[in-house]
Amino acid sequence: MTASLVGRPAAVRPAGYGLVRRGRGSFLVHRRAAVAAGALAVLTAAVSFAYLCLGETSVAPGEVVNVLAGRPSWGEFLVSELRLPRLVLGLMVGAAFGVGGALIQTVARNPLASPDIIGVSQGASALTIGALTFGIGSFSILPYFSVAGGVAAATLVYLFAWRSGLHAARFVLIGIGIAIALRSVTHLFITKGEYLVAHQAQVWLTGSLNGRGWDEAAPLGWTLLALVPCVVWAARAQRSVSFDDDTATALGVPLQRTRFGLALLGVFLASVATGAAGPVDFVALLAPQIARRLTGTAQIPLLCSALLGALIVVAADLPARLLFAPVELPVGVLTAVIGAPYLIWLIVRGRTGGRA
Repeated sequence: MTASLVGRPAAVRPAGYGLVRRGRGSFLVHRRAAVAAGALAVLTAAVSFAYLCLGETSVAPGEVVNVLAGRPSWGEFLVSELRLPRLVLGLMVGAAFGVGGALIQTVARNPLASPDIIGVSQGASALTIGALTFGIGSFSILPYFSVAGGVAAATLVYLFAWRSGLHAARFVLIGIGIAIALRSVTHLFITKGEYLVAHQAQVWLTGSLNGRGWDEAAPLGWTLLALVPCVVWAARAQRSVSFDDDTATALGVPLQRTRFGLALLGVFLASVATGAAGPVDFVALLAPQIARRLTGTAQIPLLCSALLGALIVVAADLPARLLFAPVELPVGVLTAVIGAPYLIWLIVRGRTGGRA
């Protein structure tokens, strides 16, 4: 959202940017990206408030305000114990998928290079379901298996795709192949498990916030908080990798190390989100590309990607809770209904020469 600093004369200020002064320093802000981020924040807050109000038993907005303010209310159990932790988890999962997808697409220079397309989510799923099927770990440590599986799958894709450089089309094609293979491994694990475990695994694989609470939200929250400095670095570093290789090298950018760092951070974010809620498909694909089209920036804006990811997950989980109440749908079902047509559109547009 921001461009770099400091003291640049107004005459050479890039089009679309405004100068913000803070004390002795100043920095440039992309006006359209700032407006988009503000609008998305307001929309996300509105949908989140509706999320707390609506359900099989609705809670009046005034009662929700009382609960959030710590005042006594009859809806305290519904809001603070059932809906609020699930909402917080959904917001964090969506934000992590949004930023993770943005970083991976930046490195690959391809809008199809999202974690659920190139095998990262499938690697996280395969190792997690394997651990669940064979009783290696409890639900509390499954996110660690997700991170390990996602990083391992991304490493395989990177190694097979690297050939005197990282070609975007080869990266995506190899990622799709590895994703298919890992999905087959996951289904093999499910067939070997007991019925109850297999049922739990199937629900987890669709991406679900059902039954999630503070036990899942707290570890993810601390992890994301610890990664904030890394995301700040990534927001600056992604500008350098958007240049072609010759230009970046001439500017003294350590291109391969920067790309590796961005890719590793993107994979890690997608993997921890998968560990917390399962592979919620298409969020990491949709959020970065919509954010880029909203802002019109050269790079994918990470803040808008995070806000859009959070908005998509919460806005999808709300009808997932309401449509067939008291039965709750996995949120991944709703995101797939939205994301699959968008994926087809991206592929068709790429074949007809459109700019993604």
